[in-house]
Amino acid sequence: MTSSDEKKPAGPNVSLAEFQELIREMYLEKDLARGVEGTFLWLIEEVGELATALRNGTHEERLGEFADVLAWLTTIANVSSVDLSEAVTRKYGSGCPGCKKFVCTCPDSEKP
Repeated sequence: MTSSDEKKPAGPNVSLAEFQELIREMYLEKDLARGVEGTFLWLIEEVGELATALRNGTHEERLGEFADVLAWLTTIANVSSVDLSEAVTRKYGSGCPGCKKFVCTCPDSEKP
């Protein structure tokens, strides 16, 4: 039997559900104390850092910033009791929310 501090790291192909559970196990107590509003501010800061990395960062910097944005989004989902796998499946599991096709045919002027 191992302690929670000795858990095996996530594998190379972690699922969305596994990632959400990983973030929950690592940070939930801190995240609940910070709340949705405080967590949202961290997410926005990370989105800004991602924007900078997309403009003039290295591939390695982009990898880190995408991971950070996903982690903070996942944190907000955890604090709000939202299952991300369920949310994604409901919204996109049957195709594009606009045209209902798996290869979107919505006009470019519309937000699919």
